[in-house]
Amino acid sequence: MLRSDVLGGVLVSAGTGIISFLLTWQLIPSLKQLFLSAGGGLSGRDLNKRSNDYRVPEGVGVIAGAVYLVCLFGMIPFYVLHSEDGATMTTLSQFLSALLSICCMILLGFADDVLNLRWRHKLILPTIASLPILMVYYVTYNNTYIVTPFPIPQLTGITVFNLRFLYYVYMGMLAVFCTNAINILAGVNGVEVGQSVVIALSLLINSLLNLNTEALAEHMFCLYLVCPFIGVSLALLYYNWYPSEVFVGDTFCYFAGMTFAVLGILGHFSKTMILFFIPQIFNFLLSVPQLFHILPCPRHRLPRLHPTEDVLTMSVVKFKTSDVGVMGRVCLFLLTTFKLINVEYDDNETITMSNLTILNVVLKAMGNTHERTLTIYMLIIQVLCSCVGFLIRYQAVRLFYDD
Repeated sequence: MLRSDVLGGVLVSAGTGIISFLLTWQLIPSLKQLFLSAGGGLSGRDLNKRSNDYRVPEGVGVIAGAVYLVCLFGMIPFYVLHSEDGATMTTLSQFLSALLSICCMILLGFADDVLNLRWRHKLILPTIASLPILMVYYVTYNNTYIVTPFPIPQLTGITVFNLRFLYYVYMGMLAVFCTNAINILAGVNGVEVGQSVVIALSLLINSLLNLNTEALAEHMFCLYLVCPFIGVSLALLYYNWYPSEVFVGDTFCYFAGMTFAVLGILGHFSKTMILFFIPQIFNFLLSVPQLFHILPCPRHRLPRLHPTEDVLTMSVVKFKTSDVGVMGRVCLFLLTTFKLINVEYDDNETITMSNLTILNVVLKAMGNTHERTLTIYMLIIQVLCSCVGFLIRYQAVRLFYDD
């Protein structure tokens, strides 16, 4: 049984999630006309619709982010007053640093939607935005030890290892990965918000399973932050589902990614959180040859609408064989060997290759698919991978770590 104060915290978190859902659900239709009238980067056309002569509000994720911040601001008194004795200052510093980092990423995402920032900015700015939570981690915990997995203790006798500064490098890289991993798995109605909802629900379930453990404070922290996130995301998903009335923009992707990074770092379960990012990790590794220009990378890699049917097909990039170096040829060989891409040699000089994204891999496996069906496939994959993550976290982990 849960203690009364713990149960009260769970109910407050759930209530805040419901309020955040209702506020976002009401505000989006009321404010989306402002995005259309603003012009610039705040509206666009849905390229994967046969009739796309209308404009759709873009960057609407900023509404969800704003509601999320307002709801968390309102939770500060409750969160501090219900902290453990003597931990009020630590609790408040963690909560405020989390809000600061998330707020910075919402600002960056909205700037990206309006100004179309370059990729190097998208790597540098998340690192800077993660500094508040890293500094709070340093002054509150500063625990940089990791438990070594089997068979390292048996071979070396080392059961724990101090990473020191490298641990903070790892956490900074985690923030950069989370924010960009959501962003590069995008381009189809509902897929950005849908994957974020599944990850958030996985984190919610994981925290609920640990409310009777020694890590109660960390998992209550997760509940306070993840419930409002689920609320605003579900409301946004309602309007972003096919056929989308609004586009979430980079604002939501960065907002979601930094929220997950904050939960993993300050909640002290970053390894568990990474287990819920299996599709995003696969998509990132698959995208590496294009992201680092080993193979040519077009501006947009999202699936394309079939010219005669209302289905999506794999997007492709054409390039000359002379544009590919030795590493590129090795990547092409491996990708074709594992049947992850389609490659056509039009002549001795031109190559047509499907873009390196998990969406294209799904289309290659399932064939041309309706946009809504493709999103459903991706959410099913996300749910199955979360189940695998839970299996690893609570069962397979015993093969490598002592209880």
